[in-house]
Amino acid sequence: MLTPEQRIELHGFNNLTKSLSFNMYDICYTKTREEREAYLDYIDEQYNADRLTKILKNVSDIIGAHVLNIAQQDYVPQGASVTILVSEGPVVEVPTESTYDESPGPLPDSVVMQLDKSHITVHTYPEFHPYEGISTFRADIDVSTCGEISPLKALHYLIHSFDTDIMTIDYKVRGFTRDKYGHKLFIDHDITSIQNFIPDEINDQYHMIDVNVYQENIFHTKCKLKNFDLNNYLFGYTKDTLTELEQKEITESLTSEMDEIFYGKNFFQ
Repeated sequence: MLTPEQRIELHGFNNLTKSLSFNMYDICYTKTREEREAYLDYIDEQYNADRLTKILKNVSDIIGAHVLNIAQQDYVPQGASVTILVSEGPVVEVPTESTYDESPGPLPDSVVMQLDKSHITVHTYPEFHPYEGISTFRADIDVSTCGEISPLKALHYLIHSFDTDIMTIDYKVRGFTRDKYGHKLFIDHDITSIQNFIPDEINDQYHMIDVNVYQENIFHTKCKLKNFDLNNYLFGYTKDTLTELEQKEITESLTSEMDEIFYGKNFFQ
């Protein structure tokens, strides 16, 4: 962490672009067509464009951005998209040095910054397996900002905004800015892992794998829930209505689906 005496003086505006991509997956067992349709209807209602807009506006508040424009759309038969263009936030309070720590949680309500050419987007993708009774819902959120503040500060809030079985998180710092002597800076803050921005109580709930390319300022973390409760994956009924064999077969189907998504490959053809 830089002390006030060590703070780098820049030549002009900080041109670094910090991009956070947050992908979440919700898995559900839907045995019949009626269950599948009911699940998709639930997802479309729970994560419609209006609610997603509220989530992204809260993200904008957390990182101190000012909303310029909002475009939102609910799709037929399912899915939604929202795009928000943001710019410089209100100038009220200078962020403290702790802003640059690897710590979770929101920023102060207002910060001194500029976020020109910045945006926040979300797209949702409900889908289902044609034969095996599995339905999934994926939401992709991208937060891209210019300036000193990392969008990772909104990660804690985003995780709490979705029911998430699996998360894939990418963070990339692009471009360069210059100090007052003209030297290029390709990153302006310390980071070793995205996990450092996730609270311990959430870290404890997930298996996590990092794939980082430090020399390219690329950070990647995958997360999968540790504890499995079948009741959380049945839509409209509980496991006590199933035989032990049915419970076993459904559990194997769900956990296999989750492992394939987490590791990014098919285990069974």
